[in-house]
Amino acid sequence: MVKNLITAVLAAGVMMLVSGCSTMHMGWTAVTGQHKLDDGAMKAYDDMFTEVMKNGDPARAMMNEYEVSEDVSNEDVVESIKALAEEYNMRVTGDTKMFTIPDAKPNEVKYVENLSMCSLYIAKKFLNHSRYFGGFMPCRIMLVEYGNGKRYLITMDLTLAIHGGYPLPPEMLKLATQVKTAMEEIPARAAKGDF
Repeated sequence: MVKNLITAVLAAGVMMLVSGCSTMHMGWTAVTGQHKLDDGAMKAYDDMFTEVMKNGDPARAMMNEYEVSEDVSNEDVVESIKALAEEYNMRVTGDTKMFTIPDAKPNEVKYVENLSMCSLYIAKKFLNHSRYFGGFMPCRIMLVEYGNGKRYLITMDLTLAIHGGYPLPPEMLKLATQVKTAMEEIPARAAKGDF
């Protein structure tokens, strides 16, 4: 009998704790307005925060990186990006060689080339929604080579731009997802020399 009583008291305590936490959580989201955010917002912020805590580098937490294959030249990477941009209905709006340092040390940046691209139709839609999306435009892919020969393609991770606030209208979400897919798949394929 005592055993059953203790079990009942413990069960009631657990139920009260769960109910209290649930109520407290609902109260917290109501106070903060968190319930108004896109369903993917908290995961996106948590993923970014986790990456910052791992490396201490907020810039790294907001970027995607693709290592370039050794057998693919810089010229082929750039040509691949330009060819793939068309496949994804993106227009290359700029190609800038930022600098070359022939005698760079192994851990120093030796070469940087920055390609810009955009879907003008999608850009117009997003600027009409919020001019602040202009800070993400045009999308960029940066080719970075180190003195040791290692090369990477760096692009902005658009997850927070899409899911970090209030939900986008369905048509805009579809368009934004197209751009996000392009800015993940173009560098991933170009890093392997895919045309």
